[in-house]
Amino acid sequence: MSTRAPAIKPPPVALAEVADGRWYTCLTPDLAALREAARQACWRHNTMDPALRGPCAPELAALFASLGEGAFLEAPFHTAYGANISLGDDVYLNSGCVVLDSAPVRIGRRTMLGPAVHIYCADHAHGSEDRRRGLERALPVTIGEDVWIGGGAILLPGVTVGDGALIGAGAVVTRDVAPGARVGGSPARPL
Repeated sequence: MSTRAPAIKPPPVALAEVADGRWYTCLTPDLAALREAARQACWRHNTMDPALRGPCAPELAALFASLGEGAFLEAPFHTAYGANISLGDDVYLNSGCVVLDSAPVRIGRRTMLGPAVHIYCADHAHGSEDRRRGLERALPVTIGEDVWIGGGAILLPGVTVGDGALIGAGAVVTRDVAPGARVGGSPARPL
């Protein structure tokens, strides 16, 4: 009896249909199937022997929009879909990172994320009735090249971080960060 999990491919549903900033419901069978595929791939990545897994479990790498040469994801890692994630060459995500990629998440070359960095693309409806219906919108997060993001930082929907920026540990990034800037705090401000 084989203990090897089968490769999981998401159903042919374009997330781009919901990742354009308009309000939509996340409570559809198609999106639920994509989230389940991502959960299975993350589980495989997080429970696989690191010597066999390499930089990223094959099931997880297959979900990504792109995975650059030398990119490395420590376990545990979690993503909502995976299909909207593009990692550049030599990107490093430390343990406990979470990328909720209902919109495109692009991380440039040589960027490093400390442990427990969270990136959120979903902006949920503010009214309780709308939230019960699963209304949300998806805003992209773009991180440039040679960026350092300290442990426990949170990047909120729609932010862009410029090349060479530094985000301090525990920062909550609510606005764009200019290239070469150093920010920290909650909300993140120039240091």
